[in-house]
Amino acid sequence: MLWIVTKYALTAGIVVLISEVAKRSDKAGALIAALPTVTILALIWMYIEGQGQEKLASHAYYTFWYVLPTLPMFLIFPFLLNRFSFWASLGMCAVISIVCFFGVAFVVKNFGINLT
Repeated sequence: MLWIVTKYALTAGIVVLISEVAKRSDKAGALIAALPTVTILALIWMYIEGQGQEKLASHAYYTFWYVLPTLPMFLIFPFLLNRFSFWASLGMCAVISIVCFFGVAFVVKNFGINLT
């Protein structure tokens, strides 16, 4: 139980740190947020908990393919935010990311990569 609490505390602490840095500097906050912190933490936790190399490699591999469809959101969000409310913009970006995910999944399936 202590291990789970430690994982939650460290992970939450990093997210809070990123948001606090972003309050002070857009660029520094974005740079830290752009780092694959969640993936790195997940890989560390999985490694410490004894997951095999195949599982770790598979996680990293699929993370790459799942990140691609989210990238358009970061370009579209500022445009939408100038025209709509925050929540509406975020919702539209979520839908766009889902559509992009299925588009990427369809394209990469032709290369033998199954994301669904």
